Amino acid sequence: MTSVRRKLLSVHHLSMDFPQQHSVLNVLNDISFDVYQGETLGLVGESGCGKTTLGRCLMRMYQPTRGSVLYQPDDHSEAVDLCKVNGAALRQTHRQIRMVFQDPWSSLNPRMTVFDIIAEPLKNQRPRMARSEMEDRVASMMLRVGLRPELMSRYPYAFSGGQRQRVGIARALVVEPRLVVADEAVSALDVSIRAQILNLLADLKEELNLTYIFISHDLGVVRHICDRVAVMYAGELVELADTNQLYGSPGHPYTEALISAVPRPDPRLRSAGSQRKILRGEVPDVAHRPTGCVFHPRCLYASEACRTDAPELGADHEQHLARCLRRDELTLTGV
Repeated sequence: MTSVRRKLLSVHHLSMDFPQQHSVLNVLNDISFDVYQGETLGLVGESGCGKTTLGRCLMRMYQPTRGSVLYQPDDHSEAVDLCKVNGAALRQTHRQIRMVFQDPWSSLNPRMTVFDIIAEPLKNQRPRMARSEMEDRVASMMLRVGLRPELMSRYPYAFSGGQRQRVGIARALVVEPRLVVADEAVSALDVSIRAQILNLLADLKEELNLTYIFISHDLGVVRHICDRVAVMYAGELVELADTNQLYGSPGHPYTEALISAVPRPDPRLRSAGSQRKILRGEVPDVAHRPTGCVFHPRCLYASEACRTDAPELGADHEQHLARCLRRDELTLTGV
């Protein structure tokens, strides 16, 4: 990242409710953060924490209940609130913000050829583009993601999982977006293929000047690829910091527990069993979110105040944000 950072996306007090038969399920609760041009922001947390829902709200696959998502277009015009735009304006933002989905097996239509899959965004965004130009664009993008263009007439069943994910990446990038939301883009792949896709994403970021929001539950992968990391718990953002700061000196007990659970391949660097932070209980149901600090029922350091007082996402002089009442008292263990 450069010393002068330009905001590409600003999320302000975003909440997402899903109506139930006799209640409302508050899946996202007052989320705020910024995404800067050219960075990779990691979004991590356990299953059910709301990170995928957040990604889909940013894409307007879901209509957020409250809050705003301000996107700065590439023409330096006034920021656009993605929560309010519709029709042609929304289609225009979908050209600049694209998504790579988790499952390479179910995210591709088995009845469409690879050409049709990759070209579909072009057909939607630029319906007057000539067929020959479209074929050239698809062939060029296939080469960029490591696929042979002569395979564009084949169907998804003829490809491996890693190749399918490359098709999904090509589909996302063919309209030349600025921001890519990668939702668990490597979690369904085996380790060797995962490394290939991560290296591909890193290379494409530099080549095409992309910005990523990288959603994952794997803190090892996030540490490798991300510039900053946002940690979510039970629908709330509990910590946000530069990657080295967060892993070296976590500011929230939940982050400390997540980091302690990351496997270390070198036996000489493995912590003793007593140093592993084992969380008690389960992630709370967002329909019955705890009072006070949402993490206090599982926190190893909870005080009486944590049971009643809801902490703010405070900041220190280095912009290391942590939603913890005891932030200044605790010295938490990182890598």
